[in-house]
Amino acid sequence: MKVLLVILLTIFDSIPGVELVQDSTVAVLLEQAIHGEREMVEIDGYRVQIYSSNQQQTAKSEALELEARIKEKVDLTVYVQYLPPFWKVRLGDFRTYEEAKEYKKIFVQAYPNMIGDTYIVRDKIQVLQ
Repeated sequence: MKVLLVILLTIFDSIPGVELVQDSTVAVLLEQAIHGEREMVEIDGYRVQIYSSNQQQTAKSEALELEARIKEKVDLTVYVQYLPPFWKVRLGDFRTYEEAKEYKKIFVQAYPNMIGDTYIVRDKIQVLQ
C-alpha cells in the first residue's frame, strides 16, 4: 500500500499540466509511512494567523467558533492559542516562510472577507522527526 501511494504520487507529479498542491505535512507523513514511526517535535516555523482579539467578553468564544467553522473547511491543523491578553487562531505547521505565504494566498482567495485579519507569523510548529 505504501509503495503504491508513492508510485501514484510520482506518476501524478510527472504529468505535464498537473500540479500537486499539498500541505508540507503530507510529505512528512508519507516519509513516516514508508520508513516507520517518528517522534513529534517542536521547531521554529510559521503559521497563518486568521484571528486575534483581546476583547475580554467575546474573544474566547469567537476564537473557538472560528476554529469549529474552519476545521470543516481546511486540511490543516487549526490552533487556538491564548497568549495573554490575546486569543488567536492560527493554521498549519509551515517550515518556511514561502510555504506559509503560498497557503495564505490560497486562504484569502477562498475567504476574501478575512484578508485584513490574515498574517504570517513565526511560531513553534509541530513536525515529525
